[in-house]
Amino acid sequence: MNYTSILSHFNITELNHMQKATLEAIPKPNDVVLISPTGSGKTLGFLLPILQLLEEDKTGVQVLILVPSRELAIQIEQVFKQMSTQYKINCCYGGHSVRIEENNFQHPPAVLVGTPGRIEHHLRRKNLIVDDIKTLILDEFDKSLEFGFKDEMEFIIGECKHLKKRILTSATALKEIPDFVGLKHSVELNYTTEHKEMKSALVVKEVRVEGDDKLEALMLLLGKINSKSTIVFCNHRDAVNRISEQLELHKVDHGYYHGGLEQIDREKTLIKLRNGSINLLITTDLAARGLDIPEIDAVIHYQFPATEDVMIHRNGRTARMNANGTAYFLLDINDHLPKFIDIIPEEETLPKKLTLPAPCEWKTLYIGAGKKDKINKMDIVGMLLQKGQLQKDELGKIEVLDHSAYAAVKASKINKVLQLIKEEKIKNRKIKMEISS
Repeated sequence: MNYTSILSHFNITELNHMQKATLEAIPKPNDVVLISPTGSGKTLGFLLPILQLLEEDKTGVQVLILVPSRELAIQIEQVFKQMSTQYKINCCYGGHSVRIEENNFQHPPAVLVGTPGRIEHHLRRKNLIVDDIKTLILDEFDKSLEFGFKDEMEFIIGECKHLKKRILTSATALKEIPDFVGLKHSVELNYTTEHKEMKSALVVKEVRVEGDDKLEALMLLLGKINSKSTIVFCNHRDAVNRISEQLELHKVDHGYYHGGLEQIDREKTLIKLRNGSINLLITTDLAARGLDIPEIDAVIHYQFPATEDVMIHRNGRTARMNANGTAYFLLDINDHLPKFIDIIPEEETLPKKLTLPAPCEWKTLYIGAGKKDKINKMDIVGMLLQKGQLQKDELGKIEVLDHSAYAAVKASKINKVLQLIKEEKIKNRKIKMEISS
């Protein structure tokens, strides 16, 4: 199979070592355990070779991909669609419309990706027929176990009576694989060592907090980092909310992300991070892995990671694929770095005076219609360039969801654009448009 045209959709000319290994190992008659860190191209690594396992004349689901989070499900769906093959993919997860998912099963996709809870729901309701599923992929398998999906996965795997291949992926080594997975004659591909060598571009720094105000120290550090893309990791939602309130007070562009938010709010935050409307994300470890977010310049451990694995996942958000990056540890007077940090960090001094990060160049325009309303990217591009009088370089990334769309517009132009398009229609429909909150 010629993969050149598929890779061209990702602006890739050559696969990395891990992806070449999966391309060789997955089509063979064995199960595969793939261990490769966040940011190494794992998703494409398992999606490319499964094309060789799909049969064009089959009408049912042939490949089932189980993932621990909705964000990862959406990411895999987007990557597969970007591959532009003749095969259909659908996505099932909590927070998504059950009715839309049920309708999708009227013409089943060749590839189905979803969270264990929602897939189990469709199986018990007899919406999903699994007779043609020959390949099962458990992506971020350890995370699914950690999130408590063991019973759901055991039920789903037990229902898939005709499985021929199982593929497990993880960003860190799996301590043990439960019997219910049913691994047989498995091959392990472990790329964590190679990735550590690539990570030499990661600089680790420690920041000593003078006095007892850690939040003030964080603000000083963010001002020093300025507008570089940054993720601040906390252990608890309360800390995320507290930092966000402080940033809001100073009118600093940012997003916050944790499990207590509605799904659409989580999606909007990630969209803004991807399109440059925000460069700063405050989050729990929910964002440490499995999310489609761009290269990050800096990671700040506002609260220390609980384990070495958590630290690896957090730091894995920066210095990816040979890019440079910095990880900062924020220490109170009485704090000591965790014992699993085996290098001596550089000392980072804080400025005495607070300087706020520069505002972002982009803002996000919300459009109240999406794919299910027959709206596509070109409709939005046409309207914003013609009626909104934008130049091409004043319009950024556009993402179209089921019932909404989001377009990045230069911050200096967005108010004028809204004035120009306030009476416009898309596909002969009056649609709500506003700056995304």
